[in-house]
Amino acid sequence: MTSSNRPSISFEFFPTKTEAGHEKLLNVARQLAGYQPDFFSCTYGAGGSTRDRTLNTVLQLDGEVKIPTAPHLSCVGDTKAQLRELLNLYKSAGIQRIVALRGDLPSGMGMASGELRYANELVEFIRAETGDHFHIEIAAYPEMHPQARNFEDDLANFVRKAKAGADSAITQYFFNADCYFYFVERVRKLGVQTPVVPGIMPITNYSKLARFSDACGAEIPRWVRKQLEAYGDDMQSIQAFGEQVITEMCQKLLAGGAPGLHFYTLNQAEPSLAIWNNLGLSR
Repeated sequence: MTSSNRPSISFEFFPTKTEAGHEKLLNVARQLAGYQPDFFSCTYGAGGSTRDRTLNTVLQLDGEVKIPTAPHLSCVGDTKAQLRELLNLYKSAGIQRIVALRGDLPSGMGMASGELRYANELVEFIRAETGDHFHIEIAAYPEMHPQARNFEDDLANFVRKAKAGADSAITQYFFNADCYFYFVERVRKLGVQTPVVPGIMPITNYSKLARFSDACGAEIPRWVRKQLEAYGDDMQSIQAFGEQVITEMCQKLLAGGAPGLHFYTLNQAEPSLAIWNNLGLSR
């Protein structure tokens, strides 16, 4: 929880490829800013492929929209000199939060390239370079990272990242609150007290969600999948059912002690705000 004992609420965006997409992103951000979230975050493409667009988007959201914005920073494909340059840029611009990730491997790249190979090394590097300037977020995978050998290895990896100097964690999205509670219980037993904020993915389009979930290892429960399949192309029913399912899961998460919610917006405001309003989280 934040200092006022209310859940921390944050929203994630991805940098766009077109000017029209960027204008839409800024409009969505301004709409969400009216709800006074704790921060925004902005993703970083595979192998740093959106480095400049991420930088520009973060500086604009933080400077113009006036919501603290955390850039994603990944070590795959970047040298220490490139990472140091980015950290100095963000620090001089007054950015105070970073989401530190290993990052996705670009297609065709086998093992991670670059001087740092794992997220725990990136966290250590940020701390060594900038001290306590940045609040460092790391990723958590309640249903296991899709490239992990097994659940125990993945837990050990999370513990390494947390103990390297992380302040808090954001999870991959999931649709089963019990997997979140079990993950938090396990890392607490391993001596990690780092706050773990659930990542929330609103359900708006079943075919895209199924494809994305299969790729990132997020399980859609059979009963949810079958109901969404039954709606076919009835987008209104899909969205209404999705809103209900996610709202009820968020209620369970918050009631069970989750310190906040991090919404994966896909650069849209309405789906996340519908859940926010259902939860009565208005500032």
